[in-house]
Amino acid sequence: MNSLFLGLITLAVLVLAGFVIYFIIDLKKTTASLNRFIATTEDVLQPTVDELQMTLKSVRKITDDVGAVTEDVRRMSGSLKDIGDNVQKISEAVQEVATESITGATALKAGLKAGFGYFVKNVGSKGSAQR
Repeated sequence: MNSLFLGLITLAVLVLAGFVIYFIIDLKKTTASLNRFIATTEDVLQPTVDELQMTLKSVRKITDDVGAVTEDVRRMSGSLKDIGDNVQKISEAVQEVATESITGATALKAGLKAGFGYFVKNVGSKGSAQR
């Protein structure tokens, strides 16, 4: 009976050793396949990674350029505002001069009218007195 149990245990150990050996061989094949996959993936991904780096550099440059253009637009906007303020001041000055001119012209007209009326009245009365 002991020899039967010993034979069964030996058979079980041999079967187990066979499965372990098969498992180790299969694991070795899987590891080799995984290594090939990693190498292939690395070869395929490297150009993509390089292109991504170039794209990021381009995006960074564009962003910097946009920042510079934005600053230029901001300066130009400030200059346009200054020009607008200056035009408004000039317009106000011209309007003031025009108002003063109209007032002066009105006063001159009134003065001329009064003077001419006085002249006609006095010349007219002296002319009739001399006759």
